[in-house]
Amino acid sequence: MPTLLEIDGWKANIRFSSSHLLLGHKKCKFLHGHTYAIHSHVYGEKDEQGFIFDFSLLKSILREIADKLDHRILIPEKNESVAVSEKEIRINVDGKNYVFPREDCVLIPIKSATAENLADYILAKLLKKLDLPKNVKKIEIGVDEGFGQGVWAEKIVG
Repeated sequence: MPTLLEIDGWKANIRFSSSHLLLGHKKCKFLHGHTYAIHSHVYGEKDEQGFIFDFSLLKSILREIADKLDHRILIPEKNESVAVSEKEIRINVDGKNYVFPREDCVLIPIKSATAENLADYILAKLLKKLDLPKNVKKIEIGVDEGFGQGVWAEKIVG
């Protein structure tokens, strides 16, 4: 039976504050922000030393990802309402025109900046940076939009 390694982003201070808008959503179409926390579950068999995976390495990579999103506007670059130039990002939706300095934004290869899509994005970024040992069977990433509401994405790896 696999053992669970868990990181709570609120307690481990793996957080970021960002703005976004959900294009086409009734309430969340307005520019607003959240303080997000990133959590992780890693399931696997203990190795000969009794470890599943190195806590400090996992936390370090998650903090690096969070730091790149912190105090930025999250822009879904796959959305047809988004236009990107060298100096600015424009969003034209519902008769409104947003213009943001490029340096204030993070372009994310998603269609909508939902917590669900952020969890998938963060999981993919994490997996690109990790060389998981064979004893790891599954990894999950949770993203909370404030306390009490969040989503999880998972990947079976072993």
